[in-house]
Amino acid sequence: MGFVDKLKRGPAFVKEAWAELKKVTWPTRKELVSYTTVVLVTVTLIAIFFAVIDLGISQLLKLILKAGK
Repeated sequence: MGFVDKLKRGPAFVKEAWAELKKVTWPTRKELVSYTTVVLVTVTLIAIFFAVIDLGISQLLKLILKAGK
């Protein structure tokens, strides 16, 4: 399919995509806030977990390097 053919097909694609978007069941505001809260809490907990692990490994390496002197 050539470039010109793809350009001619553009409006049909947009029309089909718009029709598909109308079929989507969008979340309610309450669901959206709930899902967003879950994501933010999960990301925060994982970030804290990795920060603690990183700090622990850093301290362990400092001890190992001091003991080696």
